[in-house]
Amino acid sequence: MPRTESLISHFECYDCGRTYDLDHTEFPCPACGGILDPRYDYDSLTTTRDEIEARDGSMWKYRELLPIRNDDDIVSLGEGNTPMIDCPELADEMGVARVTIKDEGQNPTNTFKDRGASASISGASQQDVEEVAIPSAGNAGQAAAAYAARAGIDCHVVLNYQSNDIQKTMVEAHGADLHLVDGKLDKAGERFGELRDEYDWYTVATFQTPFRHEGKKTMGLEIFEQFDWEGPDGIVYPTGGGVGLIGIWKAYQELAELGWLEDETPPSLHVAQSSGCAPVVEAINEQRTEHTPWDCPESIGRGIEVPDPGASSWMLEAVYETGGTGVAVTDEEALEGALAGARHAGIEMCVEPGAALAAAEQMAEEGELDEDDEILIINTGAGNKATDALSYAMK
Repeated sequence: MPRTESLISHFECYDCGRTYDLDHTEFPCPACGGILDPRYDYDSLTTTRDEIEARDGSMWKYRELLPIRNDDDIVSLGEGNTPMIDCPELADEMGVARVTIKDEGQNPTNTFKDRGASASISGASQQDVEEVAIPSAGNAGQAAAAYAARAGIDCHVVLNYQSNDIQKTMVEAHGADLHLVDGKLDKAGERFGELRDEYDWYTVATFQTPFRHEGKKTMGLEIFEQFDWEGPDGIVYPTGGGVGLIGIWKAYQELAELGWLEDETPPSLHVAQSSGCAPVVEAINEQRTEHTPWDCPESIGRGIEVPDPGASSWMLEAVYETGGTGVAVTDEEALEGALAGARHAGIEMCVEPGAALAAAEQMAEEGELDEDDEILIINTGAGNKATDALSYAMK
């Protein structure tokens, strides 16, 4: 098989530091239950920054920094390479030099979840897995179903009944086995755990596989390349499980290690959450190193309604190391943020990135942004994932 020239060398547990070879398939870490993270031999890189820039196509242009060793195992639908869209009207309103939105809604299933699905299903293919499973609030399940179909791998998706009809329909349209449960995401996670143990499923769930957050890392690699290898001053990220935030942080660290950055000052990473479920923002406000699980989560933005994110210490490290902060906004503010993106920039946003835009606006109003700041907002999903909520907001 043709090789990708991946620099991956081994897996390392983020929590306990134990290392595992690349044939290891027991996830998460069997010693402590921690997150296994791919590690790379940067000294072996022969590809130049200019060669990376010259490549076209999907997120796999960064294949040396991704954990798939052979081309035949890559499962791709053209994900990644999403545009940066300048929003001068929003910049004027916020009183900053520049506002840019990275439009992840232009991915194949219309959310940034496609990046993680491409990497995790590719990882399953690399390990000769024939059946995968995932619990989800909706979008990750739809993405996993699409990429598993592409790979010819059977897929099980556990969703809540309250998930969007688009997501439930498309999971089954891709041929995946849909399991619906009552309650919120934590109940889906509990049922998934029971089914996984009963049927010995290979999981592609958040941080239960070492591959998924590597796909999200490509979002960060693109950001730095699109900003001419410098990066913006601040990135506002709608945060649930925080996979993308950690991916961006990893991208910065790896590019700094390679010496590819023109300015090694990291962008400030800002967490945006819902006031109805803000465990990470609460931890930031209290300067803690771990969150406290949120009681009675309630948000219209299901993707950020994550009461007990499993990697909060990693997220908080990223925020503190970059001088970031955390902002919680109401559902109403998040919806207004999504509508502002549509009306002032022409970008179709769902509720979760609307929360990020609203958080940036709140930071500007409170004087936390400077007039020469360049601010990036991540649009994690297209507005077609939230048409009911947006319609309600416009009444």
